Amino acid sequence: MRELTFTAAAREALAEEMARDPSIFVVGEGVGARGGNFNTTTGLYELYGPMRLRDTPIVERGFIGMCTGAAMTGTRPVVDFMFVDFILDAMGELINQVAKIQYMSSGRLKMPLVLRGSIGISGASATHHSGSYFPMFVNIPGFRVVVPTNAYDAKGLFKTALRGDDPVIFLEHKALLNAKAQVPEEEYFIPFGQAAIVREGTQATAVAVGSMVRRTLEACEALAGEGISIEVIDPRTLAPLDIATILQSVHKTGRLLIVDETFAPCGIGAEIAAQVAAHGFDDLDAPIQRLNGVYTPTPYSPPLEAAVVPNTTQIVQAIRDLLAE
Repeated sequence: MRELTFTAAAREALAEEMARDPSIFVVGEGVGARGGNFNTTTGLYELYGPMRLRDTPIVERGFIGMCTGAAMTGTRPVVDFMFVDFILDAMGELINQVAKIQYMSSGRLKMPLVLRGSIGISGASATHHSGSYFPMFVNIPGFRVVVPTNAYDAKGLFKTALRGDDPVIFLEHKALLNAKAQVPEEEYFIPFGQAAIVREGTQATAVAVGSMVRRTLEACEALAGEGISIEVIDPRTLAPLDIATILQSVHKTGRLLIVDETFAPCGIGAEIAAQVAAHGFDDLDAPIQRLNGVYTPTPYSPPLEAAVVPNTTQIVQAIRDLLAE
């Protein structure tokens, strides 16, 4: 099995689906001959040309509206936002049209629209290029919200997104784009709503989101040297959320920590905690704990940027505190 980077694996998924389905096309700033700001479409322009790799002006609401109409007529647009922060300029279209059209048409109209963009705090990108915003999209009925954390998942989940009839928010953390993982050459798909147990353990469950999966695994590896056994779950998709796998793990371990780079108020950790408290309360041996990024705009300064994101040391301490309860 070969190793690919996260970006290469997702790009391969897109190339395979574009070869299979001529109704797929990509729009965004720099997605044509330049190949995308993060190399998301490198090499595809030479294969499919300007009609299917369409560079756009900086007019997010305009091309979201265009792609909304295109999806309603049977094509399958992919919108590449570079930084997902830019998606915010199109929130009216996204919430009132993209997310609702299948309901408003009683299912007569489909919305096979994939909206992809980089997320997260990394590389001194400052506050206008470091958002994640997935709690906002999870709150809106109609969207599928996907947060892959490795190359294998990126390809399998992206292919699922490109075959579906629902609007998908596909979020790719900047800190993970060059990370490599084994990716099979044969075709495969990963269904939405199926979490991955990325490390098995017995003493506590850690649910980690996005880039926090890697850091949580590092923390658990350090603790394993002391005989501490922690189970780590990567949700992979946040809408739908595989709460059943989390509940099964908590039933085994009795303790739950949720690690998330985004803000704590109204975050995905709050939702997971509420569902576990409602459906798995009798399994808990300690209060549910959350570890989030600092509730502040993202600083530009690299040292300050590092200070607002949970690090491995903080995760280790959070696990120790949970076990001490």
